[in-house]
Amino acid sequence: RLGSVVDYFTSAKFLLYLGHALSTWGDRMWHFAVSVFLVELYGNSLLLTAVYGLVVAGSVLLLGAIIGDWVDKNSRLKVAQTSLVVQNASVILCGIILMIVFLFKTQLLTLYHGWLLTVCYILVITIANIANLASTATAITIQRDWIVVVAGEDRSKLADMNATIRRIDQLTNILAPMAVGQIMTFGSPVIGCGFISGWNLMSMCVEYLLLWKVYQKTPTLALKSAKAEESELKQLNIKKERDMKPAEGVQLIVEKDVTGFEPQQEKEVSCAARIAEPFITFRDGWVAYYNQPVFLAGMGLAFLYMTVLGFDCITTGYAYTQGLSGSVLSLLMGASAVTGIMGTVAFTWLRRKCGLVRTGLISGVAQFACLVLCAISVFMPGSPMDLTVSPFADISARLFESEPLPTIVSPEDKPEMVFATGMPNLLNGSTTPANGDPEMSPEPVPLISVSLLFAGVIAARVGLWSFDLTVTQLLQENVVESERGIINGVQNSMNYLLDLLHFIMVILAPNPEAFGLLVLISVSFVAMGHIMYFRYAQKTLGKQLFVCCTPDPKAVPDSSPPGNTSTV
Repeated sequence: RLGSVVDYFTSAKFLLYLGHALSTWGDRMWHFAVSVFLVELYGNSLLLTAVYGLVVAGSVLLLGAIIGDWVDKNSRLKVAQTSLVVQNASVILCGIILMIVFLFKTQLLTLYHGWLLTVCYILVITIANIANLASTATAITIQRDWIVVVAGEDRSKLADMNATIRRIDQLTNILAPMAVGQIMTFGSPVIGCGFISGWNLMSMCVEYLLLWKVYQKTPTLALKSAKAEESELKQLNIKKERDMKPAEGVQLIVEKDVTGFEPQQEKEVSCAARIAEPFITFRDGWVAYYNQPVFLAGMGLAFLYMTVLGFDCITTGYAYTQGLSGSVLSLLMGASAVTGIMGTVAFTWLRRKCGLVRTGLISGVAQFACLVLCAISVFMPGSPMDLTVSPFADISARLFESEPLPTIVSPEDKPEMVFATGMPNLLNGSTTPANGDPEMSPEPVPLISVSLLFAGVIAARVGLWSFDLTVTQLLQENVVESERGIINGVQNSMNYLLDLLHFIMVILAPNPEAFGLLVLISVSFVAMGHIMYFRYAQKTLGKQLFVCCTPDPKAVPDSSPPGNTSTV
């Protein structure tokens, strides 16, 4: 018994979990803290946070396919270690710069008319964006590739590993921001920056060692490296063949009597090809994504990002306008984490009973049924929805008053900020109304509407995370190994694209009176996403779509489309 316990704690699977937990904990702390720091630096304005969110989303949208292609073309260990070092080094550097800004902000304001401070802001946002891109590469290579190889040919083991990874995500989503928030509350922003930088330095060393151990314990991880070397050797052989034909080249030059013209032309073509290579990769990635058998399933998942029905800054801000306190919201967030973990448990059970594709159908129906409560809440007492109020009225008023617009932060792990009707002081927990008077409290409103809203959001997390795991495993099982990186990179880009549309939607209608309309639009997009998945399931299973059998958990026949060869 003791030996089996030791074997588990030294297995590649557990080491992968441990490395992911350390990485995710650092990510969640940083994503929460950087937005808080930017708010503090810019005088309790959300402007820098908005810029950061737009830069991050835009970068992943444009570079997702290129990052995925880089993951595919290099050995697994090189990709994992490089992205790990770049990500953590960027966070450490950002923390140091932020500490300097917090300590010497007054002096920086006086140097070069404040331009030096502006350069510091630009550096922080740029380096933080690099850290996010490296984190994207890490997520693609570990969660979409390494985990598949470690699981081997056992799809049940793959499903269990995916579910465990999501449970780690859910726990760190709650615990990491709470931990760093306490440090920032009882300490200072400078202490918070120092703690995060120190954590990432130690975590980087431990994660680097864990990656090496997993790589050693799983020999099949090195097979991709051999393929990459073979590809490089082919390219070298082509170059050698070109170099081995000098006589033909000389003869051609003599015949044309244009000495030196051909090499220059070849050089120009080569430079042009190098310039065009990223654009070609971008195009090829999206074309390959469209041609995947799981294209509709991936699109269905992406459409779920076009929503305000989550625990992000927008929904939290709306809750503040409806009279919910910060303590109540923290309890609701804890409840959402519990239902999210329940979703991972439901996924593994449903997959064993009904198969992978049908699990996605059931999860989609469950999520949509819960979100119907959110749609009903729009018309219940206490709902501020008023379609007679122009959604642009708040924008025009603020433009004339020269006040910043409310914004959101990033597609994942957004800290709890609020609408312009009141912004919480993120370091001491107090809430300041829009007029700046902390003693004024909003008039009490009926809680029926907001209660139904959050009941629907929390309950829907079960179906949401089960559906997310379903699509994740479909991508793992049905995308060939040589394209896993680029396809998952494009999938991330699609997710960010829909989240950007949700960002724009909130910017166009930021007042609480329009929030009900945003809820209805969100429910509509979720419905469209699940309709796309239904179409995929219909193509995959055909007439057996609604036949719920109990397949062998070690071999799920309906997890791959007909005619497609699984690589697991």
